[in-house]
Amino acid sequence: MSENGSSGGLPRLLAGISPSGALTFDQHLEIHGELPVSRRRERNGSAALIDQIERAGLLGRGGASFPTALKLRAVASARGRPVVVINAAEGEPASLKDRTLIQSLPHLALDGATVAAAALGAEEIILCVGSRRSVFDSAAQAIGERQQLLGSSPRLRLAQVPDRYVSGQESALVNHLNGGEAKPTFTPPMPFQSGVRGCPTLVSNAETFAHIGLIARHGPEWFRSIGTASQPGSALVTLTGPLAYPGVYEIEHGTSLASLIDAAGGLSSRVSAVLCGGYSGVWIDGGQLDALSLSNEDLAPYGGSLGPGVVLLLSEQACPVSETARLARWLASESTRQCGPCIHGLDTIATVIERVRVAKGERGSGQHLARLVSMTRGRGACAHPDGAVNVLASAFEVFSEEFVSHSRYGRCEACELPPELPYPGVRQARADTLVPAG
Repeated sequence: MSENGSSGGLPRLLAGISPSGALTFDQHLEIHGELPVSRRRERNGSAALIDQIERAGLLGRGGASFPTALKLRAVASARGRPVVVINAAEGEPASLKDRTLIQSLPHLALDGATVAAAALGAEEIILCVGSRRSVFDSAAQAIGERQQLLGSSPRLRLAQVPDRYVSGQESALVNHLNGGEAKPTFTPPMPFQSGVRGCPTLVSNAETFAHIGLIARHGPEWFRSIGTASQPGSALVTLTGPLAYPGVYEIEHGTSLASLIDAAGGLSSRVSAVLCGGYSGVWIDGGQLDALSLSNEDLAPYGGSLGPGVVLLLSEQACPVSETARLARWLASESTRQCGPCIHGLDTIATVIERVRVAKGERGSGQHLARLVSMTRGRGACAHPDGAVNVLASAFEVFSEEFVSHSRYGRCEACELPPELPYPGVRQARADTLVPAG
């Protein structure tokens, strides 16, 4: 049992991380100790696990911050033999946290899924990953180790998910596992009612399961010994931007952004804005940087949250209008084309922004964009249109002066610079640096 784990300090999730590759199962046990759970079916054990998770106050780390205990209770109450799904597909381009866990520390997430499966009486755990080969190989090796050492109960299965922004949405994941396309489906039924093969299905992301694995060992009080009252515990944050050491950091909820930047070696240039919560989050003016703390309650006054644990710093060298135009077009391209607000709304918004960028927008483009946002918000078949207009609307507000300037004078010199926002296939090389932070 690690000293950090028993004392409640940091790192917790990233304890023992190594640049040389994934921890083996034996190395994992040396750090965290044995998992206090039987491998037999324990359907009646669900109440005890739910009580533990509820007292811990664990919120899901996939973006929506949904209480994990409520998810567990819903699956436990449904009829049928449950299935447990670890969502490590991570379609959010600005996030690296779940792939970091699976690539470097896969057994912690598998621990949490094993605890949940035993409590719910599930006989199958499915680990879903994207296309990155190193992540797939690490996951396959970890599953092989556990099957050899622990036997075949519960069954462990590895599934690969297409690299699309909406593929990680839980109904899209379930649809893919059932042989369909990896795109959101209309609900109800919800996955906890009828998911994989029609069974009640618990879907949570890799970090959430990793926390469950630690809570099972150390208890709710240990988990709550750091963080804030409404958002206890630690979280993994992908910090990118003009920094000496961008990468994945473990923070205590409520940590100041300034202290996290210091841990990352400090800024290499001035920052114009901060994107919190990824590509469905919000932009916050860079002048607020020193005042920001990283918890949902601290970010709420700005209309934001940590979401999937993304904090992206945009340098003053970048053109925010060009960055927004690229982002809008990419978000429109990720539409699953199931509803009008997504097919037409996002595409039209992207087109208007692109015209403003080159001074071809008509007078009143700002009002036109505001109307398009209001017409798109709340009307999609899934959450993708809402998230897209959320981040774009915040960009119009934070970068309002730049949008006005572009609408009058067109492209600027910074428009020709490479994008700073990461997209699939054009990630910044330094973004894969892994630096555990206390």
